[in-house]
Amino acid sequence: MTRKDGCGRVPPLRKWTSRLCYAAGAVGLLVVCVYLRQISGPEPASAQAPADATAVAPRTPAAGAPAKQPAAPAKTSNVMAAVNGEQITRQELADACLQRYGNDVLEGIVNKHLIWQACQQKGVNITDKDVEEEINRMAGKFGLSASRWLLLLQQERDISPEQYRREIIWPTLALRALAAKEIVVTPEELQKAMESEFGPQVKARAITVRSQEKAAELHAKAVANPAEFGTLAKNYSEDQSASVHGLIPPIRKHLGDENLERIAFSLRPGEISPVIQVAQQYVILQCEKQLEATYIAPRFREDAENRMRDRVQDQKLRAAAASLFQRLQESAQVANVYNDEKLRKQMPGVAATINSQKISIQQLAEECITRNGKDVLEGEIHRRLLQQALKKKSQQVTEADIDAEIARAADSYGYLKPDGSPDIERWLQDVTKEEGATIELYVRDAVWPSVALKKLVDASVVVTEDDIQKGFVSNYGPRVECLAIVLSDHRQAQKVWEMARANPTDQFFGELAQQYSVDGVSRENFGRVPPIRQFGGQPELEKEAFALKPGDLSGIIASGDSYIILRCTGQTTPVVASLDDEVREELVKDIREKKVRLAMGVEFDRLRETAQIENYLAGTFQSPKQPALTNASAAAKPASASVR
Repeated sequence: MTRKDGCGRVPPLRKWTSRLCYAAGAVGLLVVCVYLRQISGPEPASAQAPADATAVAPRTPAAGAPAKQPAAPAKTSNVMAAVNGEQITRQELADACLQRYGNDVLEGIVNKHLIWQACQQKGVNITDKDVEEEINRMAGKFGLSASRWLLLLQQERDISPEQYRREIIWPTLALRALAAKEIVVTPEELQKAMESEFGPQVKARAITVRSQEKAAELHAKAVANPAEFGTLAKNYSEDQSASVHGLIPPIRKHLGDENLERIAFSLRPGEISPVIQVAQQYVILQCEKQLEATYIAPRFREDAENRMRDRVQDQKLRAAAASLFQRLQESAQVANVYNDEKLRKQMPGVAATINSQKISIQQLAEECITRNGKDVLEGEIHRRLLQQALKKKSQQVTEADIDAEIARAADSYGYLKPDGSPDIERWLQDVTKEEGATIELYVRDAVWPSVALKKLVDASVVVTEDDIQKGFVSNYGPRVECLAIVLSDHRQAQKVWEMARANPTDQFFGELAQQYSVDGVSRENFGRVPPIRQFGGQPELEKEAFALKPGDLSGIIASGDSYIILRCTGQTTPVVASLDDEVREELVKDIREKKVRLAMGVEFDRLRETAQIENYLAGTFQSPKQPALTNASAAAKPASASVR
């Protein structure tokens, strides 16, 4: 049974597991993560040029005569927000921003300054015209006007036009100019990129293991019975593709191991490859189909080549930028005062020096607010709501509560010592390393809010006998084995259902799934899907499935925006037949945990909706709503009994 980590089930005070790279969003921004992170850190950056003691910052940073302007927006108010009349000051927000993002933002300020200095030294001048032309070019890639492109970035990525110009486009053009000789795309590189993108592909299944002996054994079985390759992959492959019977994304040329690609493209449909060593793993392929190259009409070829040339250039710029930054840093005299306790005492109020020019802590704090203030302030508002709720109930979060929650999280994710107790030290090491955060920040942003909400709702949560019985049936009861076709259109679902009824065989149903299903698992596995259990959260689907007998065809089942057709192939036989004390104890523990999490979410929503919140930084005001649901009523609501 899998228990959820409380840290992930409450509105976090910061996006603990979502540190996005500013430049690389789904909208296809130009600057790659590696060097943009060096320029602007992991969060959206403000539209500011390199900061120094005199705050030199041209409107569009260039080698021309710089204008002077502040390194960050001037203070406009000492109060950033009010929560039920309780103020959050600018200094409190600055401290919170520095604690979370100070290091990243300082690194970004320093690196932008180094780029700007290098441009001055080498006579590189990026003009406003250059920037606007690049914006037009980027917008044109997506068939948009520049104004529409900038609006899209503002709406979808919260990147203002000025931020985009100065934090993305200018650094890109500057780095491209500084590394011009290193990012030239040769005809051979362009040809390989075209072949990777539009050339032939191999649709295949794979078995991947770490043992050469095991690979040889599986290869012999696969060659003896090629039709069972998918089953072998499901049962023995150590790759994630095992869950879909070894199906892997189509193999393309020039993207991976050269030997594996050569062998894959030499296989005939159904043929099994020899064992292929790739790094420390051993791979066996079965060719499903050799896919032909994509035809490119002559009138579209130039556009395709331009896109591939840009892609290769960006890849080369990624490597060139890293090398360039290293050279710039080695040639500059940079002192990171912020991270050096000794230097902080010697230079109070200073965050860093770049070739003897100072960046103050105040400048850094204001830059942090500009870049990350909205998100951090939202988290501080959430924290203040929880503090007020605890105070109202005369409750408090103790160190013992914090320790217990950390231990629970470690246990939930399988961090256990040989004696079965939670391995707290290893858990803290891994969870903070993954996020690049301190234990103090992990406790403040993830553990404390979880504990606070749990305290607010814990007494109202009750596990009933009905919950336990449903949990037992869901986790240990019989499950329906079936084939499934998932469709997005009711009219097409009706058509497919009639075809399935006219030819009632598993083989034909699987072929229909392969042809029509919009669900990848059922489509790629001839309709095979994981067995359906009771009380798993889809009552209509479960009711229909458990009414079927082997060979029966279901009706069309509406589920959200999808339409599902099932063909029953049988039922599993339960392994655990009775609800003994050990099973009951585990079920009670897991069901209670789940109901607590549900109540925590409802309680947080209630606190948020019934509060008066004035967010001056975001320019929003919320009046309190009348409470509609209490903790107790939320805890009394039935929850899915599935705890696995």
